[in-house]
Amino acid sequence: QVQLAESGGGLVQTGGSLRLSCAVSGRTLSMYFTGWFRQAPGKEREFVSLISSSGNTHYADFVKGRFTISRDSARNTVYLRMNGLKSEDTAVYYCATGRIFTTRSDDYDYWGQGTQVTVSS
Repeated sequence: QVQLAESGGGLVQTGGSLRLSCAVSGRTLSMYFTGWFRQAPGKEREFVSLISSSGNTHYADFVKGRFTISRDSARNTVYLRMNGLKSEDTAVYYCATGRIFTTRSDDYDYWGQGTQVTVSS
């Protein structure tokens, strides 16, 4: 079965940085799309960023200029570098993989367990 394992979350001060990792087994990421989503308490899960099989990237407007998604094909791992963190970024961050370019969570077929990011103000 395809498995995804997120890591790198934690507590950070406003304006600080974190790098999240998503290590995938059972699926070669260079052949699929990988996305990051987040969910804050009381809110719906929302799209953050994705990277395509060819390396093209896409970002939600609220993270453009602050977050960067990348892939290390040799390690079959996707990263999300988050700079200039705000209290509004506090959420559980999830990694997911799917077959098409999409920002809809329902279109992704495999998900990780999530990693908590908390930004203190």
